[in-house]
Amino acid sequence: MKPAQTPFQHIGLFGRPETEGLGAPIRRIIATARQAGAKVAVESKTAASAGLSSQEADSIADLESLSQTIDLAVILGGDGTLLGIARQLAPCGVALIGVNQGRLGFMTDLDISQVDSELPAVIQGHYIEERRSTLQVSVMRKAQHQTARHAVFDAPALNDAVISRGAISRMVELDIFVDGHYLQTLRADGLIISTPTGSTAYSLSALGSVLHPGLAGITLVPVAPQALSSRPIVLPETVEVHVVINDGAGTSLHCDMQALTALEDGDKIVIRHGAHRARLLHPKSYDYFEMLRRKLHWGANPIFGGRPDPMPPNEQP
Repeated sequence: MKPAQTPFQHIGLFGRPETEGLGAPIRRIIATARQAGAKVAVESKTAASAGLSSQEADSIADLESLSQTIDLAVILGGDGTLLGIARQLAPCGVALIGVNQGRLGFMTDLDISQVDSELPAVIQGHYIEERRSTLQVSVMRKAQHQTARHAVFDAPALNDAVISRGAISRMVELDIFVDGHYLQTLRADGLIISTPTGSTAYSLSALGSVLHPGLAGITLVPVAPQALSSRPIVLPETVEVHVVINDGAGTSLHCDMQALTALEDGDKIVIRHGAHRARLLHPKSYDYFEMLRRKLHWGANPIFGGRPDPMPPNEQP
């Protein structure tokens, strides 16, 4: 058996503010973490939403303060909640684990009912760790009567950067370049630039490929393209992608459905590999392919409880 890694000593607890019934699961996680030997600090908005008093946690502080003192963030909510916290904690090297209170929960794979049985082992150093790649996204714009562009927007993304036509009813026209090489002019409802983490989010709905989180790549996925030949393309994560807005009145850009900015004709969106990776933890029982099969309801043998008939020992690979 692989030896345990260094136990976590200082845990930060985060939830989605103003979530109904937040108090009970927050208190349950605090009790479990303390029994495992860790100190627990609760993010201030989470504590207020849970009705938590200062005596019920080791400390209560804002996210910026916690990012300097904790070594593990436990995030109660859905993937959106985890994404928002992960984008802010990735530069600090803080590990994260999610407790799902959302819908699908591709990243928040612990259920609240598993907290007592799975979380102590994670805190004590028994876990699977993934380093999830990020994007850095900038918008460069020309000032009036000038030829040089200057940055008007800059944000990280763990899932994706999405260029969308927004409320307008016509397509946008985008020129796409990869490492300075012209790729195509795309007429579509939009374009998704996705990490492997984001490949099971909006990208999947737009018929993009599922990328294993261990792959060092990104994918460009057109949204409802005019040309049937426009297809998703998977690229190395080391490339720099430039997207120029040719015709896109009302177009917008968002990163992880959280950071948002309006775009103008002539804007250049620059997407490059992020400098930081998010440290996402899973319990030792985690199985990526089982998770995909369960979350996406992929076909399995119904006779054997959703799993194929086990191979005899002499036939196993």
